[in-house]
Amino acid sequence: MTERPRVLIELGDELDSAARRTLTGRRRRFAGLTLGSALAALAAASAVAVAVAAILLVGHSHGGSGSAASPAAPRGEIVDRDGNVLAGSRRTFDIDVVPAKLPMPVLGSGLSRLVSPPAADQTVYDRLAGALGISETPRKCGVEGHELELARVDCEVAQAEQAPRRLRSVGLAGEVTPADADELAAEKLPGVTESPVSVTTYPHGDLAAQVLGTVGAITAVEVREPQFSGVPDDAIVGQTGLEAFYDRYLRAGDTLKTSLDLKLQQAGQASLARSIADNAPRRAGGAFVAMDPENGQVYAMGSLPSFDPTIFTRPISDKEYAREFGLQSDGPLDNRAIDGLYPTGSAFKPITATAALESGVWSLDQTYDDTGSFNLDGEVLHDSGHAAYGTVNLVSALKVSDDIFFYNLGALLNANPITHPRGGPLQTWARLYGLGRPTGIDLPYEASGVVPSPALLNALGNEERACEKRKHVSQCGIADLRPWTIADSINTAVGQGDDLVTPLQLAVLYAAIANGGSVVRPHIGSEIESSTGVRTIDPPPARHINISPTYLAAIQRGLRESASQPGGTSADVMGNFPEPVYGMTGTAQSFPNGIEEDQAWYAGYVPATATSKPIVVVVTVEKGGFGAVAAAPVARQILSQWFYGKPGPYIPGTSTTL
Repeated sequence: MTERPRVLIELGDELDSAARRTLTGRRRRFAGLTLGSALAALAAASAVAVAVAAILLVGHSHGGSGSAASPAAPRGEIVDRDGNVLAGSRRTFDIDVVPAKLPMPVLGSGLSRLVSPPAADQTVYDRLAGALGISETPRKCGVEGHELELARVDCEVAQAEQAPRRLRSVGLAGEVTPADADELAAEKLPGVTESPVSVTTYPHGDLAAQVLGTVGAITAVEVREPQFSGVPDDAIVGQTGLEAFYDRYLRAGDTLKTSLDLKLQQAGQASLARSIADNAPRRAGGAFVAMDPENGQVYAMGSLPSFDPTIFTRPISDKEYAREFGLQSDGPLDNRAIDGLYPTGSAFKPITATAALESGVWSLDQTYDDTGSFNLDGEVLHDSGHAAYGTVNLVSALKVSDDIFFYNLGALLNANPITHPRGGPLQTWARLYGLGRPTGIDLPYEASGVVPSPALLNALGNEERACEKRKHVSQCGIADLRPWTIADSINTAVGQGDDLVTPLQLAVLYAAIANGGSVVRPHIGSEIESSTGVRTIDPPPARHINISPTYLAAIQRGLRESASQPGGTSADVMGNFPEPVYGMTGTAQSFPNGIEEDQAWYAGYVPATATSKPIVVVVTVEKGGFGAVAAAPVARQILSQWFYGKPGPYIPGTSTTL
């Protein structure tokens, strides 16, 4: 079966067109049940990354300063829950050379004077090179079509002077200490000016780079936006991440205190990197989220591969950007925790269980005879590894992640697409839990995800027809024009096919299971500290969903047994963990280019009923294989760091269930 990508269009809360991500090769597990093409081409993060790059590539006013600097007051710090600085600022000085004010300014095209500048000018150049730590070794310098051998300061001044429009000043790289700046100022070197600036710093390198975000010179577009009213046109402003979301406060010098835990962040990122190295091919990525299930405070959030945000604290050329990011397909600028859209595999099953119980198509005292296969209109479906679990109820089916059991629930939950264009109970409960819409976290560029429905497929079909008509072609590859069938419901019920979820959305879902039905609003900011006081950030839950306590307890019991009892899919990873872990593995199948590349998941929590430090953890590894093998050990190390102050052993699981 050929694979044709689809481009989703906006459908209410089912898709946020401003946050799309390119996903290729999303194919349903069963060839006979597919629509003939996988859901693909959500251009979220890739489109966002291009837009962000366009913003970040706008030139800075100080071309060689080596850092994102602003003549305004120092930018406020971003600190973790214990006050450790995650993003700060340092006071330094910009040094500029004004060619026209040099003792003997170079005029005209006398190249000989550039090679051997007047002694008075050379004295200034040498003094600046020494103060700024700039090498005076001659290097190739292009001036007026000639390649000269000039020291760097000489070169930059010569290029500026010989430019068609002479630059008023030349910014020189190298940070200057206050003492050096005072010394230079006292010397009153002709043509040299010093100006104090604030430099943004990231003391932990690429740690949580996508979360903290980047800063850069305000763009011509931003200057016209209301939130930047009155901001100087040479200001440095937040462009991505927390730097952008809380820019107005950080620009004013306020401190943003976050709920992030530095050591937990470090443990999560290191463990995820190990899993990717052990289980995933080159250029694969992954993400993790650790959050308080009671109030939505985010303890840690990571996305790999990451990047060094200091690359954007200096002017960066198109060529440099292409070298650092443009030639990579792994998207280091993307925060996969909030904009990575993936099918979840079995981690979706608590939603299916809730929908089946609450809609009445299944009851807790019912059992199902899993013989190892499920017959759908003559097509026989099997569990992974052709397992047969015999007589199971909902709790035991969750424990072993019994696909056959959940195929049956998916079939029972299918609704008439004519009378229920937005789907039946399965889609309703998915949306109630928070899928298909942004969580509202205090970060920009969050994706909405997708809850599959007949209306969605119809919209895609309309898009396909319009494209074919517009381009006069027989096929655009957006959709295969087949209607919704029971197969779609079966795929959705086991987290395969067209449902696309972010790791953060899954964390919110499992938090609701842990806390009794409150859909929390995840947030990273906890306080804004200014000279006038402290502002607390504590958003209320988005809503409370009414789930029968009996049903919820059964689902919780299934998750607990899955993580602790023999036969549970993560029992060999979590079973001996000292705290009671409730969790679910997930393995979502995809077949790009005919090669299976499975997305590994783990979603779990330790509830407030068992600890004073409740936590929910979600981990995903692209192309990582089975969830128990690649994702569960990362989750365990995050839990160990949280409860005991060290990551503990890295324990891969053995379960090969999906």
